[in-house]
Amino acid sequence: MTNALLTVVVFAALTLGASAQPDLIARDALFGNPERALVQISPDGSQLSYIAPVDGVLNVWVGPADDPDAAQPITQDTERGIIDYGWAHTGRHILYSRDSGGDENTHVYVVDLESGETTDLTPYDGVQARIEQLSYLHPEEALLAVNNRNPMLHDVYRVNLLTGESQMVVENPGFLGYVTTLELEAVMGVTFSPDGGIVVVDITGEEPKPVLGYGAEDIMTTSPISLSPDGRTLYLIDSRGRDKAAFCSMDLDSGEVTVIAEDPRADIGDGMMHPTERTPQAYSVNYLRSEWHGLTEDVQESIDFLASRLSGDFSVASRTTDDSKWIVAHDSPERPVEYYLLDRDAEALDYLFSIRSELENAPLASMEGLVLTTRDGLDMPAYLTLPTGVATDEHGLPVEPLPLVLWVHGGPWSREGWGYHPIHQWLANRGYAVLAPQFRGSTGFGKGYINASNREWGGTMHEDLLDAVQWAIDEGIADPERVAIMGGSYGGYSTLVGVTMTPDVFCCGVDLVGPANLVTWMENIPPYWVPMLPLLKDRVGDYESEEGREFLMSRSPITYVDQISVPLLVGQGANDPRVVRGESDQIVETMEAKGIPVTYLVYPDEGHGFVREPNSLSFWAVTEAFLAEHLGGRMEPIGDDLEGSSMEVITGAEQIPGLEEALGEG
Repeated sequence: MTNALLTVVVFAALTLGASAQPDLIARDALFGNPERALVQISPDGSQLSYIAPVDGVLNVWVGPADDPDAAQPITQDTERGIIDYGWAHTGRHILYSRDSGGDENTHVYVVDLESGETTDLTPYDGVQARIEQLSYLHPEEALLAVNNRNPMLHDVYRVNLLTGESQMVVENPGFLGYVTTLELEAVMGVTFSPDGGIVVVDITGEEPKPVLGYGAEDIMTTSPISLSPDGRTLYLIDSRGRDKAAFCSMDLDSGEVTVIAEDPRADIGDGMMHPTERTPQAYSVNYLRSEWHGLTEDVQESIDFLASRLSGDFSVASRTTDDSKWIVAHDSPERPVEYYLLDRDAEALDYLFSIRSELENAPLASMEGLVLTTRDGLDMPAYLTLPTGVATDEHGLPVEPLPLVLWVHGGPWSREGWGYHPIHQWLANRGYAVLAPQFRGSTGFGKGYINASNREWGGTMHEDLLDAVQWAIDEGIADPERVAIMGGSYGGYSTLVGVTMTPDVFCCGVDLVGPANLVTWMENIPPYWVPMLPLLKDRVGDYESEEGREFLMSRSPITYVDQISVPLLVGQGANDPRVVRGESDQIVETMEAKGIPVTYLVYPDEGHGFVREPNSLSFWAVTEAFLAEHLGGRMEPIGDDLEGSSMEVITGAEQIPGLEEALGEG
């Protein structure tokens, strides 16, 4: 057994011998709409808000902070649902964003809680809008970024929440983003430098003035966070001259950079700033678990208080303007996410509710963080979830190898974390070991780890996944004949790489919105991604040069379709702007032309992932039947989980047990 595993698999609750299988957790308890989630407190602390279903569609609810059960819905969405909202500092307005059918052309709306009136602040067709800044100093206004003038660039507008009137304050000459202030001013712009790095420029004068620059190697690990109220100190996450990004301050007069916090294990993930003073209060770091550390005595006392009462990881989801009350989200693998209200002055922590009460006593599985070693010597963090009730030996390892699902996260410049994950819990409950490696390119582990993934899509990034599978086989965790690969976005791409380039490793694959052809994928990115093309060319490959196109095709699953010899399930949102439907169409049509079986599900009212509850339930129902057929795990019948879904089975219904019957075709 490896040393890494010895430090991880101390499963104290597991005993020798076989145990009874846990109850089957209903799919809708895992993948249906949450009962209440995304909890926030109003700026003055008097009201509480959250999203919850209304007739099966997620809407925003508001009620008294001392009686959240008295909340009432204040939005009336009947289609896609609302999953992004926030309080204005008036205390009587809530802003929310919503797109149409997953096209990511989001509008920003404001709801007046007193009148009940809802106003579309960005009433433009085919345009994406986003909230840049809200402020207690100007409670009746907001800064919004909107690409209505040029689809590739977001201009900045100052908008009155009471009247809906807006005024452009920055016409974007090519910025990727902005640094804004509590005075509702965009004072800096962020753009690419000629050498492929980033330059942050002061845009308050007649001519832009560079204030910060960093090279391509630091793009993913360096970024501004906030500007002090006097405009003289820039707070940032900074990896220049180091591998692990630190939390720093920069004196804009002298250019001197001071390290506020750093950690030798991982990047500083985020900095907590005081709501009004905009001074640093705390920072987080996440290697295998998330940790918060205070930078002021009072905040450290609050963190210590929370740590003494909560066993899992926690984060501050929302705060009052005076910082006296926090909404705290508590995360643990074996419990649904829970929300608490912390009164910092009184040191009182009141439980509010969990996101899914049905799961509070469900047989959820533990998750263990571990560190593997790649074939070229990199430390690779990973998360392992084993089914509850499985027979284990004295080390907590399965007595017999289990079917394994290799879960590949999206991004790829993202990561998984320790805590409650519905997909991991669902798979473990069905009898599968779940392994989620944080392959090179995953964020949070230093810039060297990210930069090791440059132009390695389908290369060493995939080898990392293969190394994780081999580790699980060598440790007796995984049955080498029953290993599935599964993921969405980049994880979908990895699935396609797995079943085309290394089909002997996997017995089946599930691809959700994954690109099949890296050339056509880059040719069809949304217009507002165009300013990021220098980054994509550097990190993935240059689709505009002949040599670059040849390279990208060598890393594209479409090139190796002939090698597919295992079952594949493909899911796609028809309106996906990031990975257009043509990517999935390509590989499915090529497989069909070559007589290779495939099942293809398309959702005409979804985009980059499935948001509507009926669509989510239908996709995971079909996936569960697919995995049970090829991995041999337990399954809940598809039943009526297709009801209300827009799912179209383009091909391969007969390959999924029970699907034709559920469709009424059997």
